[in-house]
Amino acid sequence: MKKLAVGIDIGGTNTVYGFVTEEGICLSHSSFYTPNYPIFENFVRELSLQIKANFSSYSNEYELVGIGVGAPNANFFTGFIEHAVNLVWEKHLPLVKLLGEYLELPVVLTNDANAAALGEMLYGGARGMNNFMVVTLGTGLGCGLVLDGKVYNGHLGYAGELGHIIVRDQGRSCSCGRKGCLETYVSATGIKRTVSKFLAKYDDKSVLRDIPFNKISAKKLANAAYGGDKVAIESFEYTGRLLGRTLANVAAMNNPEAVFLSGGLANAGDLILKPTHYHMEENLLSFLRGKLKLEISSIESNSGVMGAAALVFSSKP
Repeated sequence: MKKLAVGIDIGGTNTVYGFVTEEGICLSHSSFYTPNYPIFENFVRELSLQIKANFSSYSNEYELVGIGVGAPNANFFTGFIEHAVNLVWEKHLPLVKLLGEYLELPVVLTNDANAAALGEMLYGGARGMNNFMVVTLGTGLGCGLVLDGKVYNGHLGYAGELGHIIVRDQGRSCSCGRKGCLETYVSATGIKRTVSKFLAKYDDKSVLRDIPFNKISAKKLANAAYGGDKVAIESFEYTGRLLGRTLANVAAMNNPEAVFLSGGLANAGDLILKPTHYHMEENLLSFLRGKLKLEISSIESNSGVMGAAALVFSSKP
């Protein structure tokens, strides 16, 4: 029988899971609202029940060989999600153990950005690359590092916390407890805070003035910017400036071949890509200028699911 893996992408808003073949084809995917299950054990039980029910459509043709999971603050070494502030369960969560017991299959867990990097390496634009980064721009900001052909986890499994590089002294308060972290500026949440700042700064008319803060989305911001809205355009420029400068600093340390942007904010395309590229190039060491690629992830949909499934089919990241 052909092999099939489940890729699970646990996010602060939605949890998405899909059935992925060894060739990297996502046969189907489903999702549900993560905060509907404030008790973690109930969340794992519901996820397991849905996977079992949906796999029945493929059981005659495929063998389910494993479960891959990408989640914020997930630790590959321990199998725990550890104090993920963007999730509804802020404690030490034994996901691998619980999910393995419910599904009776091998479970591999890593943080969501590392999963995205692995997916980019196996199925996306990083095929053939040995040194690159994937920056995930969602509710928060994550970063998966691939060094010498392997996802880099670091000593304790916490490598790649790009979102918690401090870019503004005594800047915006961050969920990690510090101030001025990149994530508070460069993320779907961060750019909303920037919009609020610029709405107060400028007197220009803006369609964003009629949208409540909690209803602003990256898609609505992009539509406003493409429509010529000054506040939206300036917000993307400011966001790209901070991201570009930070990437230039990181490149001085690990010399990647490419940086891939993924996640909801990356769907804005050139609105985020162009200012980021400009400010990255402006701040790169002179001998690196023109030699670092910056691209939107080529995995257009279900990148989190694809990356998580890649955990099952690859060697250990």
